[in-house]
Amino acid sequence: MHSFASLILIRPLSASTQSPSPSGRLLASLVKPLAGLALSLAAAVAFAAPATMKIGTVIWIGYGPFYVADALDLYKKYNLKVSLQVFTDPALIPAALASGAVDGAMLTYDQVIGQAAGISMQKVVMPIDYSNGGDAIVAGKAITKVSEFKGKKIGFNPLSPSDFLLSYALKTNGLTDKDITAVNMTPEAVPAAMASGQMPIGVTYEPSLSQVVGQDGGKKFHVVYSSKQAPGLIADVLVFDEKGIKARPADITGVMKAYIDALAYMKAKPDEANKIIGKFMGVSAKEVKEQLSGVYNIPVAEMPKAFVKAKQTTSYYASGEIIGEILKAKGQIKEVPAAESTMDAQFVNALAKK
Repeated sequence: MHSFASLILIRPLSASTQSPSPSGRLLASLVKPLAGLALSLAAAVAFAAPATMKIGTVIWIGYGPFYVADALDLYKKYNLKVSLQVFTDPALIPAALASGAVDGAMLTYDQVIGQAAGISMQKVVMPIDYSNGGDAIVAGKAITKVSEFKGKKIGFNPLSPSDFLLSYALKTNGLTDKDITAVNMTPEAVPAAMASGQMPIGVTYEPSLSQVVGQDGGKKFHVVYSSKQAPGLIADVLVFDEKGIKARPADITGVMKAYIDALAYMKAKPDEANKIIGKFMGVSAKEVKEQLSGVYNIPVAEMPKAFVKAKQTTSYYASGEIIGEILKAKGQIKEVPAAESTMDAQFVNALAKK
């Protein structure tokens, strides 16, 4: 890009022993101030203040690349200043996005479907990961299969990935929500509730999942059903509303590029990345390494597949249909929204082509 300074052309005066004319002196007196002004304007453009953006999130191992981007300020390269707003309850994030309290959000795809079925126009711009064992239903060792959940108390967070995973597990094993006693609690509260003996079964995700199964040296609780048995159904996505997408496409692209840079850093320097993620999550680097095996962070080359119609549940068309039908059966939505209304693939498609 040409700077303003380069557009000012000054013809040199020919050598002469005569004093410069009045008009020459006037020109000479203007040259330095004009050049200085041009350089100042160019510098102002070059060092424009970065755009600020708030993104709602929760503590989840699949969001590790965002934690790395935050710690290393990988957004700076794209003239962005991003702050992560951590929520303890993921169910609160869609409303925060709708109100403008945050500019973007990390949600699960079932949350997006729930919003799309209402009046909110929040769209997926990038797939982040899908749970591959990082979400699970845990129980005492005496309970070995989902069919044994009948008549039991189960602690989980309503209208969350935990709720959806439990509903899917029950449905595929011949049970319904009416066959269990639901107890409302956050994922973070499940380990303590189970340790105290108040709750025989709980639904949670990392890092709380490891806290449960690690109790008493792993002798007390175990995983009965996990997202590994339903690949792609619990998918984490980056979401912006339609107004934000139209108003800030360059900033959204910058966030996505910083995320991709963070993925590359995690691959190149896994030990350093695990320390960064662990610090953000409040766990050790060793625990981060273990928990990362429970998620699959989608590389940029594979991202467009999530937006393409396919039978695999890693496609939002397939998983969205299953999710939508379950949410409709539970009375959470009246109609299953069209998959197209929940996504905007323009950013992913553009990045994948580069």
